[in-house]
Amino acid sequence: MQRVRKGDQVVIVAGKDKGQRGSVLRVLGESDRVVVEGINVVTKHIKPTRRNQRGGLEKREAPIHLSNVMLADPTTGEPTRIRFKVLESGDKVRVSVKTGEQLDK
Repeated sequence: MQRVRKGDQVVIVAGKDKGQRGSVLRVLGESDRVVVEGINVVTKHIKPTRRNQRGGLEKREAPIHLSNVMLADPTTGEPTRIRFKVLESGDKVRVSVKTGEQLDK
């Protein structure tokens, strides 16, 4: 089970975008990286092709390492660590360490 999933609200804890918040767009599991909306925006040079006749510069989000991201607590919005808890029904859920609130419904 992953600690960070697509759609989660996260806080950047290190790097040039430290302190900013965003939503996870993609999780790249093989490299332990995530793409966060509006974070780590880079300029990519696009070569003209048949589909894109003009080419030019394009701004897009680049992946950021998971160690630089923490989940935002749903109640307070502060960065928090995650624990896993097995419910009586047998379901495994993520739980916020700061408030003890369940993240998965």
